[in-house]
Amino acid sequence: MRLPRLGHANLGLGVGLRTVHYPHILETKPNVDWFEIISENYMDSHGRPRSVLEQVAERYPIVMHGVSLSIGSTDPLNFDYLSRLKKLAKTVNARWVSDHLCWTGVAGRNSHDLLPVPYNEATLRHVVERIRIVQDYLERPLVLENPSSYVAFADSTLTEWEFITRMAAEADCGLLLDVNNVYVSSVNHDFDPEEYIRSIPHERVVQCHLAGHTNLTTHCIDTHDNHVIDRVWELYRLAHRLTGGVSTLLEWDARIPPFPVVHAEVLKARHYMGSDDDSDDDTEIEFAEPFAFDTPSDFRGRSKTVPQPALFVTAEVE
Repeated sequence: MRLPRLGHANLGLGVGLRTVHYPHILETKPNVDWFEIISENYMDSHGRPRSVLEQVAERYPIVMHGVSLSIGSTDPLNFDYLSRLKKLAKTVNARWVSDHLCWTGVAGRNSHDLLPVPYNEATLRHVVERIRIVQDYLERPLVLENPSSYVAFADSTLTEWEFITRMAAEADCGLLLDVNNVYVSSVNHDFDPEEYIRSIPHERVVQCHLAGHTNLTTHCIDTHDNHVIDRVWELYRLAHRLTGGVSTLLEWDARIPPFPVVHAEVLKARHYMGSDDDSDDDTEIEFAEPFAFDTPSDFRGRSKTVPQPALFVTAEVE
């Protein structure tokens, strides 16, 4: 019988390592279980970001999360990229390496967006083969996240959860269940998010993501710029029960508030674990004051573009 989480430990509740929080983290050494980094922000950096990362890695577990693997692309795999990814993982002793089930570019051009793939047999064979090659090269299982999506392909013959279930089994890889992405896509494509979460192979889920999003009434956009909504928390409760508890991370990548606000948001997850919480920490959580935004529900007439998480990779590098 396969070990839960592919044998990985449940690291607890973590947050993303963001440049705006560097001073607070280095000065106060907050009581955080673990940090996740955007891989591309540190692969080629030998300045302050890399120095901070190495200091943080001495004290906290690190997980690497990429946005440019482009596992679904028809371009050849980029082994220069994979070499740098592998080297960074070794340097920071990354607990695992994750990316997204998507493609990010074609003909050597990076779109800096997480683009959806058609869910059919041909795509499945293509993606599985590439995952196997990447895992052999990295010498570790790859963990892939379900991205949010805004369009679907007419020639998809499988549901998204059917696709990732077969992908994980045939490629023998792990899954990063982004609960907010499930909700966002369920609104955009009119499916039942609970059916999605109930249908995936729970023993292969290594990690969960939580985040805020922007609801534009007709559709949702995965903006990572606000608090987690109640419906996503309830879906997380279901995911926690079915997986038995996995490492959980809060993503907050735009209009980033002070570190205590971000940390307090992920600590709310404890309230949705119930009796399934295998933690011995019964300390009562003291939440930071809510971080309010002036975010009108009607975006018509606004000139600003709603931020997309995949674009943050460039904004993070110093």
